[in-house]
Amino acid sequence: MKNWQTKEELTDLLCSLVNYQSITGSNAEIALAEYMYHLFEQKPYFQANPSDLNLHPLNDGRRLLTAFVRSKINTDKTIILLSHFDVVEVNDYGSLQNLAFHPKELTKEMLKIKDKLSETIQQDLNNGDWLFGRGTMDMKAGLSLHLSMLEKAMHGEFEGNLLLLTVPDEEVNSKGMLTALPVLQEIKEKEQLTYLACLNGEPMFSKYPGDSAYYVYTGSIGKILPGFYCYGKESHVSEPFSGINPNLMISFLSQQLELNEAFIEKIGEEITPPPISLMQRDLKENYSVQTPQAAIAMYNILYLKQSLHEINSKLLHGAMVAASQIESYVLEKADYFSEIATDLKMPPVTVNVMMYEELYQEAVKRNGKDEVVRRQNLLVSQRNQGDRDFSTLLVQDLASMCKDLAPMIILFYSPPFYPAVTSDNDPYIRGVMQHIKDYTEKNFQVALTVSEFFTGLSDLSFIGPPSTTSQMKHLTLNMPLQNNGFNLPEDVMQQLTMPILNIGPLGRDPHQWTERLELTYSFEYLPKILTQAIHHLFHT
Repeated sequence: MKNWQTKEELTDLLCSLVNYQSITGSNAEIALAEYMYHLFEQKPYFQANPSDLNLHPLNDGRRLLTAFVRSKINTDKTIILLSHFDVVEVNDYGSLQNLAFHPKELTKEMLKIKDKLSETIQQDLNNGDWLFGRGTMDMKAGLSLHLSMLEKAMHGEFEGNLLLLTVPDEEVNSKGMLTALPVLQEIKEKEQLTYLACLNGEPMFSKYPGDSAYYVYTGSIGKILPGFYCYGKESHVSEPFSGINPNLMISFLSQQLELNEAFIEKIGEEITPPPISLMQRDLKENYSVQTPQAAIAMYNILYLKQSLHEINSKLLHGAMVAASQIESYVLEKADYFSEIATDLKMPPVTVNVMMYEELYQEAVKRNGKDEVVRRQNLLVSQRNQGDRDFSTLLVQDLASMCKDLAPMIILFYSPPFYPAVTSDNDPYIRGVMQHIKDYTEKNFQVALTVSEFFTGLSDLSFIGPPSTTSQMKHLTLNMPLQNNGFNLPEDVMQQLTMPILNIGPLGRDPHQWTERLELTYSFEYLPKILTQAIHHLFHT
């Protein structure tokens, strides 16, 4: 018996998943994986094949879920259905926060206050075919659809195997997907499978307010998170020219990088935004009349087909220009001050700029590799910070061993890192996309638009073909966290690389308190579209 096929059944399934408040890092994130395991183990297929349903542990107590359904015909052809089940926080809901995970009740409450909402939201409420709530769009609707496809597979509807993979932590560090990579490799080897493609179910993202297009995707945008550690020379506030304030250094760096047009990339209709700072602060913990010793800034960089080397060169150039401007500015101000304080003797100012790897080698040269490794291992053993703060701490410790080089700016990288990936030029994926475009236009009078890059970031980045041939090694060598509690498994990623595509539901306002899902396309048309896509993936 099938339970997840009709629009009404899928809506009920979605609501049951949304009821679990699976905010990244919460206990409910663990509970939801267990709930889905419970749903599957009631199915006759998994009662007969219990070893094909598994919860796999992350190293922090969370778990990801795999559910493998074999075709009735003996074949190694397998499609991976990829999703995530964590969601972002709900503080933005304000007085409606307690209803954020109760879609039907929240939608009724939104109707009561619709006059206070935007015209677009009012139209959707009046339409009556939209469901509000955290996770309805991103991405428990896509997860529900994958459960529906797996149920079809249990009843022998596909001429190939389906492997459902649903993971936690996509919204923060993608630790779930990074943990899943060796799991996928193990299943592949154990069952002697051929992974034909990975089909994700992330929702379509509009490109601008009022965008009415229906998107499907053949790739996913890339993201890197460069950090700049500015190590100044501390001084008493009464002697500002005896040191260099890292807050001053970081302000010049911000002028060079924030919204810098050199990083904008246009491929077809896709345009990346310029860099924007996600963190900028000094590292002084307590107030005193001593200037801070160091400051940190991190920038969001989205990319499509630029090489990592090219991006790194632009970042390094920005830091070098900032360093030159800092030197000129300080000397200029010292000249003004010396006209009054004639006894001022300003020493030469040189701001050193280097990569993390260069700083590491400098620390090894001065202290020996055993001592550097010992200090880093000690920090790892005592770690109680998140990835960004701990990356900064590792840089800070190396800088303290080379403090005579200050003032200096150190460029490094922190997780998360999402490689840009694309299957846009793959005839196999192009054929599938053309098939579902024709099918959707003919049967539902909906025109699908194939976009090369899903712009919302996705776990496809760790399994799809890279959009550029540049090596990740340059980035990982300058990532303090690599092999210090974090590992980007390049070798497994290369072994698992496969064609990718994303066909997901229609929604609006992801990560906002007005997040909502449209139900007719998502739960009436899309199940049939996905079925066609899977059939075509197996038959091509």
